[in-house]
Amino acid sequence: MGLQACLLGLFALILSGKCSYSPEPDQRRTLPPGWVSLGRADPEEELSLTFALRQQNLERLSELLLLPGAEFHHYVGGPTETHVVRSPRPYQLPQALAPHVDFVGGLHRFPPTSSLRQRPEPQVTGTVGLHLGVTPSVIRKRYNLTSQDVGSGTSNNSQACAQFLEQYFHDSDLAQFMRLFGGNFAHQASVTRVVGQQGRGRAGIEASLDVQYLMSAGANISTWVYSSPGRHEGQEPFLQWLMLLSNESALPHVHTVSYGDEEDSLSSAYIQRVNTELMKAAARGLTLLFASGDSGAGCWSVSGRHQFRPTFPASSPYVTTVGGTSFQEPFLITNEIVDYISGGGFSNVFPRPSYQEEAVAKFLSSSPHLPPSSYFNASGRAYPDVAALSDGYWVVSNRVPIPWVSGTSASTPVFGGLLSLINEHRILSGRPPLGFLNPRLYQQHGAGLFDVTHGCHASCLDEEVEGQGFCSGPGWDPVTGWGTPNFPALLKTLLNP
Repeated sequence: MGLQACLLGLFALILSGKCSYSPEPDQRRTLPPGWVSLGRADPEEELSLTFALRQQNLERLSELLLLPGAEFHHYVGGPTETHVVRSPRPYQLPQALAPHVDFVGGLHRFPPTSSLRQRPEPQVTGTVGLHLGVTPSVIRKRYNLTSQDVGSGTSNNSQACAQFLEQYFHDSDLAQFMRLFGGNFAHQASVTRVVGQQGRGRAGIEASLDVQYLMSAGANISTWVYSSPGRHEGQEPFLQWLMLLSNESALPHVHTVSYGDEEDSLSSAYIQRVNTELMKAAARGLTLLFASGDSGAGCWSVSGRHQFRPTFPASSPYVTTVGGTSFQEPFLITNEIVDYISGGGFSNVFPRPSYQEEAVAKFLSSSPHLPPSSYFNASGRAYPDVAALSDGYWVVSNRVPIPWVSGTSASTPVFGGLLSLINEHRILSGRPPLGFLNPRLYQQHGAGLFDVTHGCHASCLDEEVEGQGFCSGPGWDPVTGWGTPNFPALLKTLLNP
């Protein structure tokens, strides 16, 4: 029997109610804070679901079902009063589908939101020798880029960022941003290609930030935007984005993503499937950068005890995760310290990869400020891997210049843009792009990076850790990784095979 006929037969079993296994037994079905039920959905209402086949033939699933066990209700919540349809009850599938289907998306998870924030405007008593917020010129001065450190326009080089959750950039905002802040270096003022659905609503600060700083750090390099707005599949932006990548034969070499979820909010089946797709993308030679998050070590209560709360995909061993820093003197281009929001820690899902064994073991054995061992999984994949400035950015959104935007959503496209410039040199000299970066970063012990050694990030507040997670120190640490880029030194380190 052909696969299509087999699947149709299995769907007949679903419709007949002969089901015996639940693919996501660990998926929580309680409403997250801020969401309200609007009542059960009409049985005739069409729904958009994702059948995650085990690595094959996803496109053959053409029928949308009301699955046995599931009971669909309308909900509203989140900062933008988003409406979704979800099931508060578990769904089931025929046991015969177990070897073929990882999970069915669109039933339980609620749309995540970006933690990007606009901090209060600091008080300034004078302006001589000061900068009034992070702009491309501040980035370029701090990380030692000259006006010549831009793309050539002649190589087959490109970079990309992803936008999710109905976040969109506007071409007019990008053009205005470059007019305001791009005067001292060659740059492009328009995106080369949008893959996916680009909405027509108001621009989002998140999407505006990602595009503007990827294109100003990786200046004059062709830039793509992958758009997975998630109006119907908002609970699974990562898998949707990865499907877009998997359907392209020619892809940008560097991809930056400024979104993440807590590991414990996702089912094991979903995490493992997304991680497999990330591994496949890395195997194709892509450099994938993810923001480490903006909640420090995170915090949640398990059986009445606090624990740190790692985020995903930042915790995947197949991505390069970017933490955040601030200037030691807020209005001067000085050395960097930890930005207290910088996400970092240890995965509760993925074991520590071999490439970071030495660095993490050294940190755990030498740090004088380790939290209690019960708060984190010391044997898990540790992150972030690197960092960049994440505090006090200027962004243009809906034609308005907005100051003091902060988050690892800012540091991630900056680091990605600089890697694109290094790829430019590699390509022009006949070398391949960087590809999966982590083994090389750890093998070279962070060469080419400014080591960030001062500051701690936020976490739980109780009698044991007093609101402090991990602290930075010499070498790698789970707050700023190996540190922030010193471009000429990093270029020298990464230029040769």
